[in-house]
Amino acid sequence: MAYLFLLHVGGALALLLWAIHMVQTGIDRGWRPEITAALRWASGAIRPAGIGLLFAVALQSATATGMLAAGFAAKGALTASAGLAIMLGADLGSALVVYFLSLNFQLLAPILLIVGTGLFFKADTRKLRQTGRALAGIGLIFVALSLLGQATEPLRESPLLPAVVTYLGNDAFTALVAGAVIAWLMHSSVTAIILLLTLATHGLVPIEAAASLLIGANIGGALIPFVLTRGGALISRQIMAGNLILRGGGALIALLVLGAGARGHLPGASDASELVNLHLIFNAVLLVVGLPLVRPVSVLTAWLVRKPSAAEAGELALGLPPSCLDPGSISEPAMALGNTQRELIRMAEIVARMLEPIMEIYRTGDAEKIRQAKAMEAAVNRAQSEIKLYLAKVSFTVETQEKQSHDLAAIAVNLEYVGDAITKTLLRLAEVRSEQRLAFSPSGWRELSDLHGSVIASMRLAQNVLVTRDVAQARELVRRKSEIRALVDDSMRRHMQRLKQGTEASVATSNIHLETIRALKTINSLLATIGYHVLAETGDVLDSRLKPAG
Repeated sequence: MAYLFLLHVGGALALLLWAIHMVQTGIDRGWRPEITAALRWASGAIRPAGIGLLFAVALQSATATGMLAAGFAAKGALTASAGLAIMLGADLGSALVVYFLSLNFQLLAPILLIVGTGLFFKADTRKLRQTGRALAGIGLIFVALSLLGQATEPLRESPLLPAVVTYLGNDAFTALVAGAVIAWLMHSSVTAIILLLTLATHGLVPIEAAASLLIGANIGGALIPFVLTRGGALISRQIMAGNLILRGGGALIALLVLGAGARGHLPGASDASELVNLHLIFNAVLLVVGLPLVRPVSVLTAWLVRKPSAAEAGELALGLPPSCLDPGSISEPAMALGNTQRELIRMAEIVARMLEPIMEIYRTGDAEKIRQAKAMEAAVNRAQSEIKLYLAKVSFTVETQEKQSHDLAAIAVNLEYVGDAITKTLLRLAEVRSEQRLAFSPSGWRELSDLHGSVIASMRLAQNVLVTRDVAQARELVRRKSEIRALVDDSMRRHMQRLKQGTEASVATSNIHLETIRALKTINSLLATIGYHVLAETGDVLDSRLKPAG
């Protein structure tokens, strides 16, 4: 029956998407420092292309690699041409992933599942556990491909399919557009192409239609990051626009070449292997031809993509991405809430950039870093104000959406308070220490540095909770509140002991020391409220911590 067919195909595709997400999550969580270091190393054209290829293979996604590159470009760590070279390499990397997944590894799936699951549950380190997650995800990909093959078997008997594939085989441009739409709807060109290979393997789509659909899926793969970065930094949009131009132009040329007779000369023993080889050839040729063009294309996109406003330009000068609040989404409450969520993530990123160099500013009194932090606070204040006004314009008809809008506004206010604590307390104390040439005692400095490092860890966890809404991470964020309180109490106790012993440096910096630990404690408490909001949604927060009146 039709509904059973759709259920089985939908379930197989859902498992495939989830498995790819598992691989991406495992690599990102386990190997983020190495990924970050490699992206900072990217320069020129060939080196970034190689990095993009490796990352796309590891993350099973050119889009995920592109979004990482876009983030680094927004912070000024990558040029537009280097980012575009990464995208070209990543696209070839995703083609290699498709080639690997198309091979018949019957024994590999259970081996990967056993090894990956064992590592995830038994490994002692986070890196090994997350590597296990990624291996199990690859195993699940093979399982999903097997299920997808079984689920599409009934299509052989469909009376409608021959007419559809015949039409697509005779209209290459429509097939191209259809392939792009399918990849966009799945938000994964790898998944779309694997689906196409599965259909071709079972003889459900002839090579004439499949080749055009595959080329279209490559355009869809470039559309995904282009749309995802439409509210991002100017340089990020330029990179994705350049990638779309190169892939779109390459796809149209490939379509003409295939139509001129090249389709009959594709290497491969079957339709499916011909498609895999076509995908590899297309992306390899695009990489070779596109690398010399990354600079002129970057110049072109710099002219095509909208220049930032004066307010955006000031923030972009500091490497800050522009606002995510799209006025065009005010009439759609769900979209508006999503935009607000992204804007909160942006706010948290700015606040993190203000907080991370605090101890260095304490040590050096760097006036330029203090100026930059104050400029970033102005961006945080503006974002908080704009979030309130934005949400006030949205007409919520569902009570849960209105409740969510109140929570998001409350988080924005708390993030602004964090910015205030940094600039009005910590930066002021850093200026006092510098002006009076005061020095902390070695023990006092170590305590402040350790406490600052712990609060930074809470900041990163809070950023993750904003993105994932993960209950376990929210619990950990709230739990860290007690941990930080204990660190503060211990530092205060040790500081008072040094005062009793007459330690000269401790006496001179006593006010600065005590105000600093109090400010860091306040910042951590404000960050913990992000966890409370997530836990409140799941009913994991008690109404009161007071004991019942006896």
